[in-house]
Formats: sequence, C-alpha cells, structure tokens
Amino acid sequence: MNLEWLYSQSEIDWKELSDLYKAAPLGHKKPEDLEEAFSNSMFKCFVLDAGKLIGVGRALADGVDCSYICDVAILPAYQGAGIGKDIVSTLVKLSTGHKKIILYAYPGKEQFYKKLGFRHMSTAMAIFENQDRALEVGLISET
Repeated sequence: MNLEWLYSQSEIDWKELSDLYKAAPLGHKKPEDLEEAFSNSMFKCFVLDAGKLIGVGRALADGVDCSYICDVAILPAYQGAGIGKDIVSTLVKLSTGHKKIILYAYPGKEQFYKKLGFRHMSTAMAIFENQDRALEVGLISET
C-alpha cells in the first residue's frame, strides 16, 4: 500500500467521498453537504491509495479553545490497517494548542478512541436533527 495524504480539499471528488461514507458505513451524506462541511473545517485529512479515496477525517476548530474531531471514515477493505488511528492522531497533532479536543464516537467505538488518549465525557449533551433515531442507536439517552 502506497498511501497519499492530502490536507486540502482542492482535488476531492465529493461524490466519491459520499460513497465512502455509505460504505464505511456512516450513513448517507450528500456530496454538496460534505463539501460545505469540509470547507468550514479548519483541519482535514484525506487518504488515497493509488488515487482512490479510502479514508477521511476532519476537525472543526477555533484556533484556541476547542477542536472537535468528526467524520472519521475508512473504506471497509482498509479497516483494521491502522489508517483510522493515523487519521485521528494526525488531527490531534493538527489541533495542538487547543485547550480541549473533543471527539464524537459512534456507540461501540469508544475503546478504539480510548487507546488514542480520549476519555469519556460525563457532561456532554446533544440535540440531533432526528432525536428518535439518535436515541434508538444509543447516541443519546433519556437520562
């Protein structure tokens, strides 16, 4: 594997990225929504293998206080090879200097992020566009 790392979105095919999220599986994200989200993110990582987009991640950051790592996704055929770990580690390094780095983990993935230094937040709260679905999959609780 000869991986290429990009930190700019100028060469990204947004339809290919949308397909990666479906395959990962992190749900359906419209290409135009992804372009807007990544455009508004301070840090971004795109990983390609022979020109094919295989991994991605981004961080919303304000430059001082808070960096929020999100949307880390790897094509299934490449999962387990350490690429996700490398993406998260890179985004953490890019976020150096922020007072806090926050990461939203999908239920069941907490141990993966714990190995990378993240700890459970007992005070995090959220409002989701689809609250019922978020409750159903365990992203939020009634308590």
